[in-house]
Amino acid sequence: MAGPGVRPVTSNQDGIYRNLEQVVRKYGATRFLRPVADHTREAFDRAREFVIDFYERKYCERHAEGQERPQSLGHSPGNAFDSPKFAVVLDSGCGTGESTLHLARKFPDTPVIGIDKSAMRLNKAGNVHQQEAAGTDIPPNALWIRAELLDFWKLALDEVRAGRWEIVHHALYYPNPWPKESEAGRRFHLHPIFPTLMALSPVTELRTNWNIYAREFAAAAKILCNESCEVAATGLAGTANILCEAFEPLQPETAFERKYKEARQQLWRVLVKR
Repeated sequence: MAGPGVRPVTSNQDGIYRNLEQVVRKYGATRFLRPVADHTREAFDRAREFVIDFYERKYCERHAEGQERPQSLGHSPGNAFDSPKFAVVLDSGCGTGESTLHLARKFPDTPVIGIDKSAMRLNKAGNVHQQEAAGTDIPPNALWIRAELLDFWKLALDEVRAGRWEIVHHALYYPNPWPKESEAGRRFHLHPIFPTLMALSPVTELRTNWNIYAREFAAAAKILCNESCEVAATGLAGTANILCEAFEPLQPETAFERKYKEARQQLWRVLVKR
């Protein structure tokens, strides 16, 4: 039974969306061309500067201590920014930013960028409550950005394809499930953005409290990454290990996760490694 104010997902769907394969294959052969919003482009520029500054400080600290240059600063000799390739972690739809703090602690040597479109939620990011919940102070590798996710992902993929970023982990925790069947096209895995999303990182982790959403995401990832459909726009053809499972978080990493856990709702996780 759900706790106060926490309702389980209800839907007029009783299984995986009936046209999922057709939709995924169609979008796998195309490129999402919507223009990027100016405010997201400006936010992305701040994120890119944060990444460069982080590694510049890291390189200077190691250089002063006589240590080797960080591998994520590239492999060419000489200056720290000869052909750089920066490791980055994305926390998409980070909400109040608690998950970003957890990821920053998990990846202490990598900049972690939390992205959300809500200024109200982001105003809570890094506040005392979030620090206490995450059990840590604000680490120097955490950054929160207000941006449209779809636009941010397009710009991030440009960095990946140019060899400037390597997104080593992409967290996608508790996206809006859009549970009505008529809203299915708004789910990330049934949207034209899905090939861009899956091309961003070799490791994508989705969490949700709706079993159907998890199963759909896993099925869509399998079609896009493992089968011989037309993926000329993504370059994703190959082999991916896809795990879809129920899980019980030992320590909730988002406000949603805490609410669902306290309400005794079953949580689900999809992990895609390619």
